[in-house]
Amino acid sequence: MKPKKILLIDDEQDILEIFSYNLKKEGYDVYAAENGTEGINIAKKIIPDLILLDVMMPDKDGIEVCLELRNTNELHRTLIVLLSARGEEFSQLAGYQAGANDYVIKVIKPKVLISKINALLKLNTSVENQSHFIELKDLIIDKDSFRVSKNGNSFSLPKKEFDLLYLLASNTNKVFKREEILEKVWGNEVIVGERTIDVHIRRLREKLGNKSIQTHKGIGYKLVV
Repeated sequence: MKPKKILLIDDEQDILEIFSYNLKKEGYDVYAAENGTEGINIAKKIIPDLILLDVMMPDKDGIEVCLELRNTNELHRTLIVLLSARGEEFSQLAGYQAGANDYVIKVIKPKVLISKINALLKLNTSVENQSHFIELKDLIIDKDSFRVSKNGNSFSLPKKEFDLLYLLASNTNKVFKREEILEKVWGNEVIVGERTIDVHIRRLREKLGNKSIQTHKGIGYKLVV
């Protein structure tokens, strides 16, 4: 299993160093940014599992950054933990209203913060594993009923078409390679023709729209939302 990715956004270098050191010891892949703009750019690139975000920063403060992150579709599953020296109720409420999953006062000890992060990620993984429902703007995919809804119009798909769409929708920031699609949708033990994926992609485009799935020549496919 790949290690979880954590992004630290804080303008205090000593905070970045302390938490980076402790999180790496826990086995996480850790990325760091010293301001909000840099943090947003890195987040969109790596799609972290959790972002630890300082509230009081120059350029953009943590509340502004949190709002922008929450308006980025690819980051809707990313956990955001705000870190602040301010413990007033109105500050915490502003953080939660901006879309934060937790609000931590900055005097917290590193080991306690790590324990909190471990618990949040464990809970989030459990919830994701139970979820069979994907909603991407006007596209809704229900794995339990094998039904898809686009612009309010609901329809059923053959199993392989559904499995292919569900795979592409699982990460709209990723171009899925043809080899990976064959492995996860058809399986290694099943022999299929070279044009099998192309045929299924064409059928999905007929139902979802010609621009719904991008072809990356020589690589694979990506769902566009």
